[in-house]
This record gives sequence, structure tokens and C-alpha cells, in this order.
Amino acid sequence: MDDSHSADVDAAGDGLVDTLRLALVPGVGPRIRQLLLERFGSARAVLGAAPSDLREVRGVGPKLVGKIVTAGEEIDAEGEIALCREHDVAILTETDDGYPRVLREIPDPPGVLFVRGELKGDDALAIGMVGTRHATPYGLRQAERLAGSLARAGLTIVSGLARGIDAAAHRGALGAGGRTIAVLASGVLNVYPPEHAKLAEEVMARGALVSESPPKFEPLGGSFPQRNRLISGLSLGVIVVEAPERSGALITARHAMEQGREVFAVPGRVDGRTARGCHRLIRDGATLVESADDVLEQLGPLVEAAPRADGPAVRHPAELMLNDMEQRVLAAIGEETASIDQIAAQTGIPIPRLLSTISVLEMRRLVRRLSGTTVTRM
Repeated sequence: MDDSHSADVDAAGDGLVDTLRLALVPGVGPRIRQLLLERFGSARAVLGAAPSDLREVRGVGPKLVGKIVTAGEEIDAEGEIALCREHDVAILTETDDGYPRVLREIPDPPGVLFVRGELKGDDALAIGMVGTRHATPYGLRQAERLAGSLARAGLTIVSGLARGIDAAAHRGALGAGGRTIAVLASGVLNVYPPEHAKLAEEVMARGALVSESPPKFEPLGGSFPQRNRLISGLSLGVIVVEAPERSGALITARHAMEQGREVFAVPGRVDGRTARGCHRLIRDGATLVESADDVLEQLGPLVEAAPRADGPAVRHPAELMLNDMEQRVLAAIGEETASIDQIAAQTGIPIPRLLSTISVLEMRRLVRRLSGTTVTRM
């Protein structure tokens, strides 16, 4: 945690302590937390409320009332904050600037996020990639290939650090020099599965480990489905690479649909068990994916709308796949009609190469020729 975040923690004082304490009460999930805050106005007010008032909130029974009333004695929020400070773990609440904007839009956002590494504004331009832990060699190849292509196009790859497809997605993004985020069902200081500890370090160097559970939390069975809503929540869409008919990846796809995200699926062998979930998604309307272009084309306006911390505005997802020369030519055309001679003078690109580059931009439907010598943006 950097000095500025440590100052933020100290400045937040009891506000952070109360927010964290409420978030860590067993049984207070995201939806009940929202109902409590709507009723009482703040975490401090919830923790200080009378048992009779707490019982009036839908979903809050006698056992949960008891846990909320005794939270001040039972939950060491100050200790968790000190642990995070010691291990450079950032704590983000919904009111923090660094809290991902896209997560605020889902029906059940986490009240607190624990982060190792760094979340950036450009991570709003992200795609989730999930699939079975028991992946085939074909599935692993496709996940790594697609993740690498999309990372090179400027998208952050979000997955769950699990065995199989998740790990291949993270490795594909890292191999392409891109950013990747791992959303954990465990705490960020308790990497699961343990054999992915080295991969987790690599992810932190090029992105972040994220969890809504306290840093040393042991993963429980119910933690994984709840974690999956954050993978889709952090993304513009979710790609399912391989999934049997009963799969956590399909739970992520369902979350994506409920959150208004795009859903993509990679087809597999018609007789393959791990392809059945993907084929079902495609039958139900998911976009069939053969290449990164299929994803970028479908995202369309979502890519334009995603905030970017730096770089030019993106008017069409195909722009994310351009090489340096193609980007220079597109920038030279600008918003107005431009002649071939003007573009050549501005870019210094020889005419034969310039014409072939313009042809590529035409095929990508980014420009059109008005005549043999003039070009305009579409």
C-alpha cells in the first residue's frame, strides 16, 4: 500500500472501520448489506441499531441480528486494516475513487475490495474469460490465443486464477505484454490453488489480484459462485472457452446476462463433454467466437463508452487491432476528408505502402474512399 493510500486509511478513521466491519459480518452478503444501508443510512448506524429495528429489514433473522449486534466485539476490523497495511494490500470501498466504476453498476456490488497490485482506469476496457478446470489441450490453446490477441488489442483480461482455462487466459495476456486481473474466491494473501502462487505474482506485476474476502480467507464452496459475479461485473463481456453442462463458467455467463454484459462462447467438438455448455450458450444467443475480431466487433459501442485514462478516443472496436502504421494513417485522416497526398506528407509513408494501408482500413470499415485520391472516416 503506498503512502497516499495509508493516509486515506487513517483519514477514513471510523468510517473505514465500520464499513469493513459490516462487510465482514458472516451472513451479511451484498444484497442484505444494501438493504441495511438503505434502512439505516450508514455502516455505523447499522452496527449501532437496536435489534428490533434490524429485524424489520428483509432477510435479517434473529441469528444475523445477533451477529450484527456483537460485530464490534467479534470482528477485528482494525487488525485487518493493519494486516493490509503490512502486506501492501489496498482496501477500496464504494465511495473511493479507485473503486471500479463498472462494479457500482451491478445489482450486488461488494462493499469492500481487497487489492494486491494495481487497478487502472483503462481496466474499464476489460473482457472476462472463464472455463472448465479440466480443460482439453484444444481449450487451453484457444484461451491463451484469444487472451493474447485481446490483450494486444488493449483489453484487460479478467479471470479467476483457477486451474485450466482461467490460468491459460492469464498466461495468454501476460505473454502478450497485456494487463490481467485475477478475482479470487480466497483472500488475496491466501492464493488458491496454491500451485498458482508464481502465476499470481506475475498477475500482480501486470495487473491485480482482487477479492471481496478478507486477506487470509480460506475459500469455501459457496465463495466461488459469488466470486464469479465479480469476474463478469468487472468486464464488458465474458467469453466461455470450455464448459460442461454443469459448470461454474456457466454461472459466470448467467451473471453476465443479468448484469447486461455480452456473452461469448468458443465452439468445440460436437462429441466433446467440455463443449456442451458452450454449444448451449450459442444456441441460446451467445456470440460464437473464432477470433478476437468477433469479440471486438460485438462489443462495438461498449468499447467507445468505456473510459480510458490515456490515448485517443476509440470510435470503433476495430481500432484496437491496428498496428502503428495503420494508427498513424487513421490519425492523419482525422475528422475531415483528406487527400492521399496530404496523408503521405503528414505521415512520411511512401505512396504504395500508404495505399495498401488504406485498403486495410477500408476492409476494417474504418474509412472509405470518396474518389481515387480522397479518403474520409466512416
